[in-house]
Amino acid sequence: MQQILFIFVDGVGLGERDPEVNPFLRARLPTLHRLLDGAPVAAADAPISTRAATLVGVDATLGVPGLPQSGTGQAALLTGENAPRLFGRHYGPWVPTPLRPLVAERSILARRVAAGQEVAFANAYPEEVLRTPPPGTRDRSPLRAGPPLAARAAGLLNRHTPELERGDAVASELTNESWRERLGRTTLPRITPHQAGENLARIAAVHHFTLFAHYATDTAGHTGEMAAAVTALERFDEFLGGVLAALPPEVLLLITSDHGNIEDIRAGHTRNPALLLAVGPGHGEVVRGVGELTGVVGSALGDIRTRRE
Repeated sequence: MQQILFIFVDGVGLGERDPEVNPFLRARLPTLHRLLDGAPVAAADAPISTRAATLVGVDATLGVPGLPQSGTGQAALLTGENAPRLFGRHYGPWVPTPLRPLVAERSILARRVAAGQEVAFANAYPEEVLRTPPPGTRDRSPLRAGPPLAARAAGLLNRHTPELERGDAVASELTNESWRERLGRTTLPRITPHQAGENLARIAAVHHFTLFAHYATDTAGHTGEMAAAVTALERFDEFLGGVLAALPPEVLLLITSDHGNIEDIRAGHTRNPALLLAVGPGHGEVVRGVGELTGVVGSALGDIRTRRE
């Protein structure tokens, strides 16, 4: 059975080959450049296939007018269903309430668990986010995002402060600094993005399927600042280097996004194709024919019925 590490990165598309607007062309990205034999990460250069990896762009608009958004994009990505069309429009940042049962019941996590596989959601979440909001208060829980919503429904939202301290979980922002500074978890070790990547690889090595979600790329894209976008990409590239340094060679790595943003600092969300990168055994075959967000789950599940050929 193929082991898979599935890394979701929020708001990462394939943009123009223009360093004035595209931080991928300014950032120092040694890991990505090594995987892609130095090819630029830009729409005009995709698809790119090397001995190590395959990079393609996937349509995030799904035939629905308007700018793609995180809530419906993540629902489509995780379930293989055209969530914007089901909801009637693109919506975000959270999965809209009518689509939450779909994500809970039909996500790739739920299906893998139902198949009896060893499945992990590698993100650490503070214990307090599991508490039910007091009656009459607005729900501001981060669990409305697609990945934790799917994980909670599948019984996989089970990595918290102790797991993060042991290196058996990874913070969404990669290092533990936000937990230390904002949440007062000062006993957590200080780690680099590379070390966070190594921790994630160790989790993936003992599971059939592992999902990890990273959101800082979308946050950086929304600043509209080149420096912030470059920093976010370089930080993720260092993390990716750590993943690949420790990931067993038999594990397939899939990295994908829900919509474009960071690749064009002028725009906020874009209609650019979302990034899909496969690394490891069968990387070219696994993304062949995947043209839309709804096809990524089919690729990861090996279920050709959800692909758009």
